[in-house]
Amino acid sequence: MFPEPGDRRELGRYLALSQIGLEMVVPIIAGLLVDYYLGWTPWATITGAVLGLCGGLVHLVHMLNKLDAKDSSPSDRESR
Repeated sequence: MFPEPGDRRELGRYLALSQIGLEMVVPIIAGLLVDYYLGWTPWATITGAVLGLCGGLVHLVHMLNKLDAKDSSPSDRESR
């Protein structure tokens, strides 16, 4: 009935990836709404796209570094 521990870990990775996708899209939508209500077209959308891209990439790199640290063995880290 409950998922196996390995399945939970994989599900957690998928949820983290979907969170990164949302971090990239939500600022664009917020920028579109600000542009619509304040008439700043297209500056808030551009700002939202840049902030979303930067934030999503930082989170993605952080997640990949954490995953790489878990996958590497202690002897691999000592030789670096």
